[in-house]
Amino acid sequence: MPPDAQTLEELVMRALAEDVGEADVTSRATVPAGTRATATITQKQPGVIFGLDAAEATFLALDPDVRVERLAEQARWAEPPAAVLRATGDARALLAGERTALNFLAHLSGIATLTARCVRAVEGTKAEILDTRKTTPGLRRLEKQAVVAGGGTNHRAGLFDMVLVKENHAALAGGITAAIEQVKAKLPEFALEVECRTPAEVDEALAAGATRLLLDNMTPEELAAVVAQVGGRARLEASGGVTLGTLRSYAEAGVDWISVGALTHSAPALDLSMTLEVTPPTPAA
Repeated sequence: MPPDAQTLEELVMRALAEDVGEADVTSRATVPAGTRATATITQKQPGVIFGLDAAEATFLALDPDVRVERLAEQARWAEPPAAVLRATGDARALLAGERTALNFLAHLSGIATLTARCVRAVEGTKAEILDTRKTTPGLRRLEKQAVVAGGGTNHRAGLFDMVLVKENHAALAGGITAAIEQVKAKLPEFALEVECRTPAEVDEALAAGATRLLLDNMTPEELAAVVAQVGGRARLEASGGVTLGTLRSYAEAGVDWISVGALTHSAPALDLSMTLEVTPPTPAA
């Protein structure tokens, strides 16, 4: 679920408070008050742009009268150089918002771009690319939006919207079977997924009625064997040890999903820059 306008504004204000503080002292010393300018943000690497809402909100927070023009379509692959956003307003405000706007755009576009590369890598298979909860604290909604922009699929939003029985849960509950039975008795309305590390655990989870299994840290060969073992009785997610270079082999094993933590915890930022041009004053009538 994308953040609402108020949540986005709060994220932007926290980011600006961290970067600008009480004032951008450099701009205050070097840029005459009242100077107007036009800022253009340019994409310098191939990729998927995402985060224009956050960039626009950044400039609006500093100059409510700023005029922002979006020059790129989000969630589409584009080649550089390409102008993605133009903002016209108070020059000091544009300079104060430059780094925060670029930080949001570069980070979120990087996530969307890595996701798009992963999705391309599994084209022709049935596997979908999933994100994880390995997100930047406070930015999960935006980061998961960026995954969708890149063509990926969101896994659970948090601990509250889906049951995922992992190794520690099973150990504390008395085993996989006991954990599944307790979930079905107490939370029958929730989707249930069970982590399995061995073929024996797969058999136990299936016998207890699990219909979605997370196959943890298995090789593509081990995954293919489990796919045959399950025979369509459950949907399967591969997790752990997957890289962009090995993704195709995991997908060809026949799983339904592949979760990639790197989408949000290790995506390289997309390279963008911002340039300013002074806006000539409007001639007097």
